[in-house]
Amino acid sequence: MEPTVPSSPTVPSVPSVPADPSVRAGQALYTRSFLRAYDTLVYRVNSPLTWRCPKARLVALYDRHVSARHLDIGVATGVLLDECRFPVPMPDLTLMDLNPHSLATASHRLRRYAPRLHRADVLRPWGLPAGLVDSVGMFHLLHCLPGTLQDKAVVFEHARQVLRPGGTLFGATIPGTGVRHNRSARWQLSLANRRGIMCNRRDRLEDLDAALGKVFSDHEVTVVGSVALFSAR
Repeated sequence: MEPTVPSSPTVPSVPSVPADPSVRAGQALYTRSFLRAYDTLVYRVNSPLTWRCPKARLVALYDRHVSARHLDIGVATGVLLDECRFPVPMPDLTLMDLNPHSLATASHRLRRYAPRLHRADVLRPWGLPAGLVDSVGMFHLLHCLPGTLQDKAVVFEHARQVLRPGGTLFGATIPGTGVRHNRSARWQLSLANRRGIMCNRRDRLEDLDAALGKVFSDHEVTVVGSVALFSAR
């Protein structure tokens, strides 16, 4: 018999979200036209060549930690969720993003799961019920948020609040320091930071480790190329 998922608390709808201009700058690039090219640009070019962390490593992190009751934040096109292995055929899936185009693109791709959609600024209270999920995915989000990792660490506290006891936060980010960047990575980081697409010049690998340790009793950070993969519970 296939395992089933019990019903979850109702997720409120947030049709209009105020956000700081610097937060909006980090997600403004995600237009409909950019999202059509996103998978090719990010996962066929940048991930394996510039950041030296192939998509398969990210999907493997999902396979290790994704649960039957999952919240994904900063969803882009939903490609990682599309390719990962959920532990049940019909997971209880919530997609959260500030950008409506990303939510529309990812929800269409993942429509077989009938995901809930929640629009919110990740740096502000999320407006989601406590104990909503057993896992939270947060991929390629932190390096787009304004401020230092100490400033961004509020998202870990927000994640802890929506996780059930024993639940797992996991994800990936590109620190500005503490990892080895090749020439292409240094050029792209400089350009993206000047344009406000990324804000990670001052993101230090050790600050990521410390911030996770302040919120969660158990955590792990692994570096693959220029990318820090993390999990915490």
